[in-house]
Amino acid sequence: MDTNLIKELRDMSSAGLMDCKKALEATNGDLEKAMDYLREKGISKAAKKANRIAAEGLSTIAIKGNFASIVEVNCETDFVAKNEKFVNLVNMIADLVAENDINTMEDAMNLKTSEGTLNDTIVSLTATIGEKISFRRFNRITKNDSQTFGKYIHMGGKISSLVLINGKEEDVARDVAMHSAAMNPLYVRREEVPSSEIEKETAILKEQAINEGKPADIADKMVKGRINKFYKEICLEEQEFVKNSDQTVGEFVKSKNCSIESMIRYAVGEGIEKKEENFRDEVMSQIK
Repeated sequence: MDTNLIKELRDMSSAGLMDCKKALEATNGDLEKAMDYLREKGISKAAKKANRIAAEGLSTIAIKGNFASIVEVNCETDFVAKNEKFVNLVNMIADLVAENDINTMEDAMNLKTSEGTLNDTIVSLTATIGEKISFRRFNRITKNDSQTFGKYIHMGGKISSLVLINGKEEDVARDVAMHSAAMNPLYVRREEVPSSEIEKETAILKEQAINEGKPADIADKMVKGRINKFYKEICLEEQEFVKNSDQTVGEFVKSKNCSIESMIRYAVGEGIEKKEENFRDEVMSQIK
């Protein structure tokens, strides 16, 4: 297929290269018919939404035997996040990821669906719903028969937490996942915290102590105490357990003869810069 023709169709439609190539192959290289093909498939319409910001959406978790997935799929409005078709898409993606041995987003987008690939399904639903839909991220983890998955989905999918414990206590795994969803730990244990993060926090705390007029030796002792407090804030094992503040999460899990292997927590839209819209300006721009 002529690459110049593919580029021309891409410029006309804003569709992806592979979609343009497929359209031209289906229409024997007829540019006008290829454009109609893209419009009929909803691909051209979907492509025009690609520069919009999708910061709403849902996260969810699927567990399939010894495999589990956690996914986040974004849309533009909370209204669409509650749409049954969108919810079904998110659940389908989680199932697909759990059931297939994949490592990259490219692998995921090429998973087979009834409409061809997952990418095809997302493009089609984008056209149907009328908002940009973006499969943002996923994790897939594996357990052995002596381990247990714990999942907790909060606020209908705004926050999801997936944990893996060593042990067979399902209630313990779920309680740890619930705690993670509520308290937002960044790491399981202090050994996982990057040294660069500790060095940065130490420098800030030391400067604070010096500014408070403390002598250097006293400042060092204060910093050590405050760093320990920092660990207790960001490490799952050291946080006070939400169901019993008299023990840490680590102590709770140990009391059940279990230990925490891993934790993954998604909050929908975290890290995405949301675009602030002026509603009047938006309406006026559409009627010009």
